[in-house]
Amino acid sequence: MSYAQTALDQLEKGQLDAFKKQYALALRHDDDDTLFSLAEELYSLGFLNQSRRIYEKLLKKYPDEDELRTNLADIAIDEDKNDEALDYLNQVRPDSPAYIESLMVAADLYQTQELFEVSEQKLLTARQLAPEEPVITFALAELYFTMREFRKAIPLYLELITAGTTDMSRVNLVERLGVAYANAGRFEQAIGYLKQIHSGDMTPDVKFETAFTYLQLKERTEAIRLFNELKDSDEHYTSLYPYLGQALEEENRLPEALTALQEGLGVDQYNEKLWLQAAHVATRLDDEDLAEQYLKRGHELDSDDLSAVIQLSNLYVKQERWAETQELATPYVQNDDADPQLYWNLAVAAEHEEDYATARKYYDAATPFFMDQADFLRSAIYFYREEGAREEVVRLLQAYLKQVPDDSEMALMLEGYTD
Repeated sequence: MSYAQTALDQLEKGQLDAFKKQYALALRHDDDDTLFSLAEELYSLGFLNQSRRIYEKLLKKYPDEDELRTNLADIAIDEDKNDEALDYLNQVRPDSPAYIESLMVAADLYQTQELFEVSEQKLLTARQLAPEEPVITFALAELYFTMREFRKAIPLYLELITAGTTDMSRVNLVERLGVAYANAGRFEQAIGYLKQIHSGDMTPDVKFETAFTYLQLKERTEAIRLFNELKDSDEHYTSLYPYLGQALEEENRLPEALTALQEGLGVDQYNEKLWLQAAHVATRLDDEDLAEQYLKRGHELDSDDLSAVIQLSNLYVKQERWAETQELATPYVQNDDADPQLYWNLAVAAEHEEDYATARKYYDAATPFFMDQADFLRSAIYFYREEGAREEVVRLLQAYLKQVPDDSEMALMLEGYTD
């Protein structure tokens, strides 16, 4: 038995002192092939220093063996010694048998540095040199997956699966392809692959993607089942709660939707969107007090989120809380890109507060945006009539009657202005 094998046996037994002795003897006495195999084994076990010493010893003896350089570059990357890794890789010439491997290692290095375009170019060069090498195809697919370039990743995963490769580097390619299709918005294709994965074999991320895909396909029962499974196995998977709430709401299971969103808030209380979604469901359940509480909380978390301001001001208008409407919404209409709904809400509030000049200002601002909404037009018509704005009344009456032609009251009013 070689010293190398004895060293590995001692390592397996946890006898580190004995391993170190046998490792030292292996360096002095074992042949080069045995040492190379020992270095590979030690690298796979995470003993980087010991593996590196062997490769450095062999490189001094065999300076033309570029595979040793790529292996040393791998170790340097693992140790965050990126400059050292590049030094090794740059020594590998394009005519070297190890050149493709050096491109692969360089791509891995640049990917860890988030230099994705450089990594892509390295892999594309490798693929051009070895177009039928599945490892390169897989590496390029995984890079595109990481970059969220799913449309580029899909044909590469398909290529591997069509060739009979469904697993590589402990990655399920069928699963990857399904997730890539889902993220590319191609839900019909996605579910065909995701359905092939047994629920018990799904990672949390894949279970989420599968449930999300079912939701996009309006297969809400299956989506709800999978979201609930994910929640039961990992209640802190916060991304699931908005979509579980959405699925339940779309099924008109409003109390369950509210409960799901409240559970989400229990683990993600700083998610302002979740507060607003819960407020929307509470509103549908006619619990305006709860809706207001949730809207205020969402607004506190992100005062720049206009959706919270709009929903809360809508609620104040519904409850005829005119002063609070003005106090809330006025700061958000000081620039030209304010949401038109706030103009409408402020116009109604000012009108009821008998501040007609302010009401006129906001009706004027809102009108261009709501010429196709009968509710707004009806309210504005009565306001402008009281203001004596004849031309504006006629224009709005004409727009209103195009939408509600059988409103006899408004038709008579228009006749009175045009006779």
